[in-house]
Amino acid sequence: MQWDIFLSICQTEVDGLIPSESEMFKNFEDQVLLADTLGFDTAWVAESHLSCEIQKENPGAVIPHFKGEIGLNTDILQLAHRVFARTKNLNLGSAIRNILCNGGPIAHAEAVKTFLSLHSLNPEEKRFLYLGFASGRFPFSNRPYGIIPRDEVEETAWSVIKGDLFLEATEIFLRLLRGEILSSKDISRRPLTLERFRKKEDWQNVVKVWQKSTGSVSEPAEIPITPRWTFERLGIVPKNPNTDLLRLVIGAHDPAAQILANRYLPCRVFNLSITPSEKIDETHALMAKHFHPEGGPWTRAHMPRTALLFINNDPSLSQKDRNANARAQAKRALENYWRAMEGTLDPQKIENAVDNTVYGDPENVEKKLKEKYHPDDRLMLWFDFNNHNNQEIQNSMRWFMETVGRK
Repeated sequence: MQWDIFLSICQTEVDGLIPSESEMFKNFEDQVLLADTLGFDTAWVAESHLSCEIQKENPGAVIPHFKGEIGLNTDILQLAHRVFARTKNLNLGSAIRNILCNGGPIAHAEAVKTFLSLHSLNPEEKRFLYLGFASGRFPFSNRPYGIIPRDEVEETAWSVIKGDLFLEATEIFLRLLRGEILSSKDISRRPLTLERFRKKEDWQNVVKVWQKSTGSVSEPAEIPITPRWTFERLGIVPKNPNTDLLRLVIGAHDPAAQILANRYLPCRVFNLSITPSEKIDETHALMAKHFHPEGGPWTRAHMPRTALLFINNDPSLSQKDRNANARAQAKRALENYWRAMEGTLDPQKIENAVDNTVYGDPENVEKKLKEKYHPDDRLMLWFDFNNHNNQEIQNSMRWFMETVGRK
């Protein structure tokens, strides 16, 4: 297996404590430097936008019980310059960059090209930026940037259209990254049709709204949707950065998005969830057929997977107590997570979630990893999940790499 590390910089309340922003970033930097020393391949950093605390004050808050901020990294490109300046071997990954907000796909393509131009100024630079990209986890991060229904038809069909927006953004983003000159007229159209709705009545509701807005009495075969991003022919600068140190990773398990992305550039797949093994295998089979040929053969390592890991190798404890303490730590972390995300605790849900983590002393951790994952998998080990104890996190990183990771 290949060992990466996942870092959340999640400023949430744990045991009544919410560290300051400066403490959070200092702890992150300590852990990144240690990851570089220990030999982790890539540090993946969570991304978030806009305050979770403020969104709780608005109607329809999506995480009303969450205390603190779900993440403090808002720009992997700025963070990357500092990380690369202070480390020697570690690659960096975004988990994940929202290409809808903060100016949309054109702005993001230009920002990435600017970063690559600066990152490759040193001809000896070998470290990769793994750019995970998607549409964002929470709607409140996108709404201020105009990612909302523009009329009643779009509002009625929003469950379909919001997915189309990511496809539209992905096409613009990747075509500009590969150096194309284009206008919005060159981007694929995605009209609404009956086949695109899960239920026939959902399509019929959209048709009724469309008929009302147009005055038409006939049922259309398709309903055209105006592009979200309308622009004249353009090209972005810098025009010719060295892209050898960029690896693209799409953060979507929608096969249509994965296939679309790989029409233009090699795009791996990011997995940040407890995804059923059948879905994992289906994705590998799909990508083996559709991975862009410039990326070479598809491998399991092309889909990094998060793994919550709780390890205890305290020499003052017996093996039994190490395993018990690691399990208790996993349970506490997950209880805090579900309390924050849902506001209530379901004991059975907690027990099931604990069993999906990897916990124990080094012997048990190694055993669980072999049972849960394919030997060719690439894992993003998540040590800082609902834990602000910087020393404890660093101890876990050391225990893992010194007893399991280097075998």
